[in-house]
Amino acid sequence: MKYLLVEDNHELANAISSRLQIDGHVIDHADKILDAIAFSDTFEYDLVLLDIMLPDGDGRTFLKHHRDAQKDTPIIVLTARSQVSDRISMLDLGADDYVTKPFDHAELEARCRAVLRRKSGTAQTLLHFGDVTFDPVAGQLSVKNEIVNLRNRELRLFELLLNARGQIFSKQKLVDRLFSYDEDVSENAIEVYIGRLRKHLENTALTITTLRGLGYRLDHD
Repeated sequence: MKYLLVEDNHELANAISSRLQIDGHVIDHADKILDAIAFSDTFEYDLVLLDIMLPDGDGRTFLKHHRDAQKDTPIIVLTARSQVSDRISMLDLGADDYVTKPFDHAELEARCRAVLRRKSGTAQTLLHFGDVTFDPVAGQLSVKNEIVNLRNRELRLFELLLNARGQIFSKQKLVDRLFSYDEDVSENAIEVYIGRLRKHLENTALTITTLRGLGYRLDHD
């Protein structure tokens, strides 16, 4: 998954990023509202973690801009404000959830998973596709009852394709979704990851189809 983290406390931002990157997530970090808006207008994200008190204003400015642009990216607010009225106003503006500072990183991760499950419409933990089973919480893929050991990028690529079955992804779009903006990555890396996934999915109900000149699509028999 690719997250946008909007947080001006760099120590906290580094701690959150490091924790999420362990699970293979890609993190873009902005410490100002204007930078966050520039990121969100340029790239597509699976989730936004949004601080409210920022150097150039109130994070709710970003929240309103994002929703006014008709973007449905889940947003979890990170706030030191504990008053009920503050939380209600953020939810009314379009926040999907909030975490009050200070918070436990395990709780934040759990809330991220819960919000992403609601977004995808999957309340169940395990996803079954013939002889392929995927556990999005544990990040575990099983093929014919055998656990497949995927590298982090491969896992996130599979998760991305799986959550948008039937949708075509160009190589450039996959690069944008799997890597942070400051990583210098060739589109050839996507071909390598696609090739590895195809080997794992051989003779299963899931197929990665190449559409020449367009990109890749995950199909389900």
